[in-house]
Amino acid sequence: MRSKMTEAKYYKKLTNQKVQCLLCSHFCIIDLDEEGKCQSRLNVDGILYAANYGKTMSISLDPMEKKPLYHFYPGSTILSLGPNSCNFSCAFCQNYTSSQQEVPTRDVIPQEIVQICKKQNCNFVAFTYTEPFTWFEFILDAAKILQENNLKIVLVTNGFINQEPLQELLPYIDAMNIDLKSMDDDFYKNICSGKLKPVLETIRTAAKNCHIEITNLLITDENDSEENINRLVDFMESVDPEIPLHFSRYYPTYKMTNPPTPLERLERAQRIATKKLSYVYLGNVLTDHNTYCPQCSSLLIEREYYIKSRILNGKCPACGKVIYGRF
Repeated sequence: MRSKMTEAKYYKKLTNQKVQCLLCSHFCIIDLDEEGKCQSRLNVDGILYAANYGKTMSISLDPMEKKPLYHFYPGSTILSLGPNSCNFSCAFCQNYTSSQQEVPTRDVIPQEIVQICKKQNCNFVAFTYTEPFTWFEFILDAAKILQENNLKIVLVTNGFINQEPLQELLPYIDAMNIDLKSMDDDFYKNICSGKLKPVLETIRTAAKNCHIEITNLLITDENDSEENINRLVDFMESVDPEIPLHFSRYYPTYKMTNPPTPLERLERAQRIATKKLSYVYLGNVLTDHNTYCPQCSSLLIEREYYIKSRILNGKCPACGKVIYGRF
């Protein structure tokens, strides 16, 4: 069994057969026969292995908009799969049954992903559901084969990864939706068991290398203050005001019992953000999900019972403004 395991790429050996993982900013020091915080990296005989390599808990077809990606080939279908692991432990996790608990998995190889995509006439693959960066070695290997077969690759991620492995992976990534949970480091520390700074660094780096969109789950009385929203919007404006922002409605789940986010707080967040950002959407609510030109307000992408794009050659057909995204 050990001969089939894949050695992790980013770690260093310590004394007494301990190892330190260097993939993310937890920098876990892992004792012999123990796992890191993400429960995906295992110390065997002083060697760190990617214990979840090629093990997926699900394979399914999704709408691109479910990622959510609104400016990346809208209306497309994307093949989604993901590991049974995460390097955060958010008290409000919306996918806790698959990220915080052990669930059955099955082995998958890149060639199978290619075959499924060809059979389903699908040109996109998303590594999603939990945290794809904890699947680093598998995604890196798979992405090279997927790219050779003209498949575009998406990551739906919390962005918690160190810069060196991120830089190695980015040449194979076409789009990312990055979850920016709060602009408060204490929120990350106390509620997510994480850190804010590495996520901000990931956003800055990824924005220079691929299409990105940002999601912020607004949690009642936790990260939905005007101060937090203004700080988040100011950060995004400093990176690129054209990057789409999705404010998503929270519902109580896992360990958090705060009431669902009031609709008026979501709408307030959207009003604040649209003063500085070009594209701001609300998720998990029944509202207007259409895309409008930030320059002339023309309807660009209609999202009702169907998705219809009016964008021509990446521009608004009415005023000619270049629209952020890939269409």
